[in-house]
Amino acid sequence: MSQLIKITLPDGSVREYEKGTTGLQIAASISEGLARNVLAAKVNGQVWDATRAIEQDSTLQLLTWNDLEGKNTFWHSSAHLMAEALEALYPGIKFGIGPPIETGFYYDVDFGDHKLEGEELEKIEAKMIELAKQKSEFIRKEVSKQDAIAYFQEKGDEYKLDLLEGLEDGTITFYEQGNFTDLCRGPHIPNTGFVKAVKLTNIAGAYWRGDEKRKVLTRIYGVTFPKAQELKDYLTLLEEAKKRDHRKIGRELELFTFSEKVGMGLPLWLPKGTLLRERLVAFMKRAQDKSGYQQVTTPHIGHKVLYETSGHYEKYGKDSFQPIMTPNEGEAFLLKPMNCPHHCEIYKHKPRSYKDLPIRYAEFGTVYRYEQSGELHGLTRVRGFTQDDAHIFCRPDQVKEEFIKVIDLVLYVFKALGFQDYTAQISLRDPEKREKYIGTDEAWEKAESAIIEAAAEKGLETVTELGEAAFYGPKLDFMVKDALGRKWQLGTIQVDYQLPDRFQLEYIGSDNQKHRPVMIHRAPFGSLERFVAVLIEHCAGDFPLWLAPEQINILPISEKYISYAEELKGILEDAGITGNIDNRDEKIGRKIRDSEVKKVPFMLIVGEKEQEERKVAVRKHGQGDLGSLSLEEFIEYFQGIISQSLSKE
Repeated sequence: MSQLIKITLPDGSVREYEKGTTGLQIAASISEGLARNVLAAKVNGQVWDATRAIEQDSTLQLLTWNDLEGKNTFWHSSAHLMAEALEALYPGIKFGIGPPIETGFYYDVDFGDHKLEGEELEKIEAKMIELAKQKSEFIRKEVSKQDAIAYFQEKGDEYKLDLLEGLEDGTITFYEQGNFTDLCRGPHIPNTGFVKAVKLTNIAGAYWRGDEKRKVLTRIYGVTFPKAQELKDYLTLLEEAKKRDHRKIGRELELFTFSEKVGMGLPLWLPKGTLLRERLVAFMKRAQDKSGYQQVTTPHIGHKVLYETSGHYEKYGKDSFQPIMTPNEGEAFLLKPMNCPHHCEIYKHKPRSYKDLPIRYAEFGTVYRYEQSGELHGLTRVRGFTQDDAHIFCRPDQVKEEFIKVIDLVLYVFKALGFQDYTAQISLRDPEKREKYIGTDEAWEKAESAIIEAAAEKGLETVTELGEAAFYGPKLDFMVKDALGRKWQLGTIQVDYQLPDRFQLEYIGSDNQKHRPVMIHRAPFGSLERFVAVLIEHCAGDFPLWLAPEQINILPISEKYISYAEELKGILEDAGITGNIDNRDEKIGRKIRDSEVKKVPFMLIVGEKEQEERKVAVRKHGQGDLGSLSLEEFIEYFQGIISQSLSKE
């Protein structure tokens, strides 16, 4: 007699199936069309192979290409498909890891003496498609540690043997498809036939396990799709992304540069970039001043003891610049990896009362992290960056109110800068790995509840991610979609019960007893460098008018009108409008084209008529001629655009 199990579907309905039924079979019982599209199954909150038997009462979500976890499974399986193709084409190669990433996948490969060239990628793509058409099933096998070691010893793959060292017997699985077997926890799609389109996008070097002392492997990046048209659309998107690359636009607009002599990952801001940066800082300072923040300034270095107290040295010491030793024996300082320990010491410099709280300290503080050279990328991944950091010290009963105020500030920033599509990610600790975090369960539960309630009260669209919390507390991260639909993490708010305890911070309560304040970390921009990079790519260098480093370009038709242009420039600067005069001996058409290329928002053309009438002929970038305006009319029009952009309504 067969045993029945109850399966609860996402809509709350419950169906009964025979014990051992798979997610794919359940999909087929609902709809053949659904079954054709199922990539994986989420069973009791864990993503499984859709072909894996379900042995007990469970909740079930069937995952397709439209689900993030479905895409991740598809791309993980595609990494295995690429590995199978590579092994067929280059016998004897060895494999590191091959995970899915945000868009696609990669695999780290040891080719031995062979150096993989870019032109070989097409051959690998063709082999992947050939193997995909065989519709080979992904077969999961539980393997003992002894058998797994024996398999990879015989194969001669030291990388898999290295990975096996950290695994326990009873937790090890192999996956096979076609002629390829890999050490993998899964899950995978039902068979390779789901993969219809392949593009290998890049070749890079990567140290095995991120250790610069170990061998550099060849990292091959790729992306796959279940439909050929989706690959075409993606490649079109990539071309647009290349045009918007912040490194390219930053160079063209003369915003920033890098120098090997200064050091990799240490950006140099050019005059126009510095102006843009200062405008962002001034914008944030105005908003913070209105919200009751006090500006503070702290050094670029701190005593090693400071970061040992905060826990940052234990967590990040290996990834930071090495200690700076002083002439005093045993005395060591560190380049500042975080601003928060310094702010704790500022709070602590005098006694505090419950009436003083909340106290909000803000600083545009530059911090330093030793990112590996292979991870550096323009402004998005650097070794020295400035955070729009602030720390709020408040009573426990003030946490939710303060958290909501910070959410309002973040949303104001997004509106002013044209980021309209965003999701709030509630990042909680991993309940299975509590040793990664500091502090009591009670403090964590309070902090997590405050974040969840605040996000709900603001009506934010949220997703919850376990294991994404900071080591000292949960956080709310804002995931923003740019104009190309790419997701970026911009803005973070974190509740922290741990640092006040580590630094022995106190305030005297209404009961005349000592109490610990709660600390809220917040950075709406995050890193100024990374924020500028994302902003450049989002708006393709066409910055909001209030932010543009060069807001106007005055174009005299000939040298006879340069003195009038200089007079105009002075009047406009008094009105807070900045820009330049193009006094080159060039035709006006060339000057207009060059201004368009530089993405200057407004061109003010002046000639005989404009000088006589005390007017300017106005052209708007990307729109063309707006007609002739008096200087007063132009200033009013210009300031009206900015007022609307920065309005909180």
